Amino acid sequence: MKWISTISRSGNLEAALNECVDKVTQDMPESDVDVIFIFVSPDFQNDYPDMLVRLASNFKNAHIIGCSAGGVIGGGQEVEQDVALGLTVACLPEVDINTFVLRASDLPDLDGGPNVWRQLLGTPAVPKPNFVLLTDPFSFPTDNLVRGMDFAYPGSVVIGGLASGASQAGKNSLFLDDRVISSGAIGISFSGNVAIETIVAQGCKPIGNVMRVTDCEQNVLKSLDDENPINVLRNLYDSLDEENRNLMQHSLFVGVVMDGFIDTPKHGDFLIRNIMGLDNTSGFLTVGELLKEGQLLQFHLRDSKTSAEDLDALLTKFAADNGDNNAGALLFSCLGRGKYLYGVENYDSNLVENHLPDLPLTGFFCNGEIGQVSGTTYIHGYTSSFGIFRSSE
Repeated sequence: MKWISTISRSGNLEAALNECVDKVTQDMPESDVDVIFIFVSPDFQNDYPDMLVRLASNFKNAHIIGCSAGGVIGGGQEVEQDVALGLTVACLPEVDINTFVLRASDLPDLDGGPNVWRQLLGTPAVPKPNFVLLTDPFSFPTDNLVRGMDFAYPGSVVIGGLASGASQAGKNSLFLDDRVISSGAIGISFSGNVAIETIVAQGCKPIGNVMRVTDCEQNVLKSLDDENPINVLRNLYDSLDEENRNLMQHSLFVGVVMDGFIDTPKHGDFLIRNIMGLDNTSGFLTVGELLKEGQLLQFHLRDSKTSAEDLDALLTKFAADNGDNNAGALLFSCLGRGKYLYGVENYDSNLVENHLPDLPLTGFFCNGEIGQVSGTTYIHGYTSSFGIFRSSE
C-alpha cells in the first residue's frame, strides 16, 4: 500500500492539476493508482467537470472521490479560505473498493433491517468494509445515514466530513468518479487487506467530577446526582481558578458517555456536545444530544491550548501503539479550527508530522466532521477526525 499527497495554490485549475499530477506520478505510475481523494476550493467551481474528466483520463483504473472545501489540507499545508487544490493518490493492493451515491429520499426507515441498508450501499457486511463519507449539509440527513450504517455494519469504521465552501443550498459540490453532485451524499468502502485506525480530537478538557444523569427528558437535563444542574454549575464555577472561570463563561460543553458499559470513563470516552440553553427558573440545561437516565456526564472546557494538548496526547498514544506501517491518512477538520483557533497556519498538520513523520495527509475543513466515539459514529463540531490507513496483513 502506498499513498502520495500534494497540494497546489495556483489560481489556474489547469496549472494546479498539472502541478499535482506531475508530483504524484513521479513516484507512482498512473496505472497503479486505485483511488484519488481530491478537495478543491470553490474558486474552481465552474471547472469541476473538466477537472474530473482530466483526472479520469490520466488515472483510468482509479476511483475519484472528493468535494468542495472552504479549506484544503494536503502536502503538509492547510490552506484556509483561499484558492487551493489538494490531491492524494493511493495504491491499494488486495483491496476491494465500492462507491455509492445517495439522495435523502433513498434512506430507509431506521427500523428497517440491516440488509435494507446493505442493499442501499451495494456493500456486503462480509468481508468487513470500512467507509469514507462525504455529504452535503444543506440537503442530506447525515445523522440518519451513519446510524443506519452502524446498524448494518457493526465494527466497521465510518469517517468523513460535510462539504464546505458554500453558504446556500445547491452550491456545494461532491465528486465521485466523473460526476459532480450538488446534493445528497457519496461514499466509498474498502474491504480486504486494509485497516483504518481513527483518531477523533474533540479538543476539550474535563472539569469537575463525573456525574450521573438522574432525571432528563429528551435533551433536557433536569438532575445530576440528584442535584439541580444550575446548582452543580454554580459549585463548579466556585471551584475553578480565574482562567478556567473565564473559559467557563463562553466555552463550556458537556461530555456524555454514550457507552453504558463504561463505569470509569477516560479520555476519548466522552461525546462532546454544546450547551444550548439554561432555564434560570427551573435550573434545567438543554444540550445538543438526547440523554438517558443513568448516563455518565462531565462538563468540559475548550480553547486553543486545550485543543492542542488534546490532539498531542491522542497522537502520542497512537504513535506508541501504531507507529509503524501507516500508509496514509485523511483529516476532516472543523472550519472553526486551523488558524481561527490556533492563530497560526498548519498547526494540526505539523503536529501529525511531528508524531508520524512523512505520513501522507490530505483532507479539508468541514461543515461537520464524521467520526467514532466508543465505536459509534457521530457528527461532530470543532473536531479533527482522522482516518489512518494501513495494510491489515
